[in-house]
Amino acid sequence: STITLVLHYTSTMMSASILLRNQARRALLSTIARREVSRRPVACNKNLVRCFSAQPLEDLIPGIGKGKTSTGIVGLDVDHDAVSKMIPKYQALLDKLAASDMPPDAQYRINVEKIARYRIKAAQENLDDPEKVEELCNCGQVEELVIQADNEMIVVDMYLRNRWWELVKPVEIEYNPEDEDGGHGDIEWGDAPEDDKK
Repeated sequence: STITLVLHYTSTMMSASILLRNQARRALLSTIARREVSRRPVACNKNLVRCFSAQPLEDLIPGIGKGKTSTGIVGLDVDHDAVSKMIPKYQALLDKLAASDMPPDAQYRINVEKIARYRIKAAQENLDDPEKVEELCNCGQVEELVIQADNEMIVVDMYLRNRWWELVKPVEIEYNPEDEDGGHGDIEWGDAPEDDKK
């Protein structure tokens, strides 16, 4: 019947497919084995078995340290060298501020220097422990701290170019406690609405 013919044809095609796949696999393995034989000294050609260890060289804990596979932030890849990258980036900020003509008592300079020194120290003391650096800095993941250093360099350049520390001037505040209206001018506040009096 037609159904039997179709089933026989399908099983024959599947058998042929499996047979071809197995033949291709055997041919590939024999090619690899021949290459291995030609690379090894004659004394080692007898044993073509290659041993691979399933154990990593160091114990990896998924999601932590070298086992971290994702930052969880779209567009921000894991960087296992982020802690060591932090040190020169924050040092570059300190060097740029030191070479600038920004006064040492400018508040922006004081803040940036404190943050940079603290993060450099945290990174130097915990080179192999990114989680500890993240905990100490408390400003995101180490990958984000590297980006923050890059962004701060942009802000420092802008701050130096515009000389913004010169624009901040003391402001005199006029205050007269004897004013009848408390210094609010001619604003009439009026009574509270009925709902608020209850």
